[in-house]
Amino acid sequence: MSRALFVSDIHISSAQDPKFSLFLRFLDSCIQQKITHLFLVGDIFDLWIADRRFFTERYAGIVEKFREVKAAGIELHYFEGNHDLDLSPFWSSKLGFTVYSEAADFLLNGKRVRVEHGDQMDPHDRGYLFLRWLLRTPLLVWMGRYLPDGVVGWIGSRASASSRDYTSQVKVASDDKSLETIRAHARKVFAEKPFDIIVSGHVHVPEDSTQDGFRCINMGTWLKAPYVFDLSEERGLLRPVSDFLELK
Repeated sequence: MSRALFVSDIHISSAQDPKFSLFLRFLDSCIQQKITHLFLVGDIFDLWIADRRFFTERYAGIVEKFREVKAAGIELHYFEGNHDLDLSPFWSSKLGFTVYSEAADFLLNGKRVRVEHGDQMDPHDRGYLFLRWLLRTPLLVWMGRYLPDGVVGWIGSRASASSRDYTSQVKVASDDKSLETIRAHARKVFAEKPFDIIVSGHVHVPEDSTQDGFRCINMGTWLKAPYVFDLSEERGLLRPVSDFLELK
């Protein structure tokens, strides 16, 4: 039986960020507890673009820890968010992660699991959907890869802060409205291709509900309360990271 963990929206900003050391402890526990799959459901860092020394040096401790995680035989899946973009040049080519820019389906312990960052859940949010498209155009991808590190870091940091403010203040202005957006999207994609569990992030509200025919998990954010979805049993648990760390 596999044991899959899912985390999302950690928004690590620097080595001095308390979430940096907490995430390192989390990765150590993944190794110690012999996790089989680890899913990073987007926005793990407050900003990461392509394969740039600006980011690999800033987050060097986490990069090295991921090398240990990979060496331990854990299968690694990284979903691009709206703060971590163009991940394949580094995370796939150099670290061996499987990288996704869209939703993907998995079979885990007999359960059909759909995983996505969640930034396309609201079809009425046309401003963000346009920005998402723009950031993935060939010109913007080229700029992210080849402009000087300092320029990319400066532009990206300001765009990241704006995106985080938007997500935190606008999209979660009403938790009830946010939850209904999550559930409505889940019902829509379930009708198109059924699954047992959908796991998403982006919207900074934790969710664990049973809908008509499936289970809906939204990871919330480590900016408020760190959660991990632990799919090791038939049902799985959405648990605080602190509880997971105590399971050694």
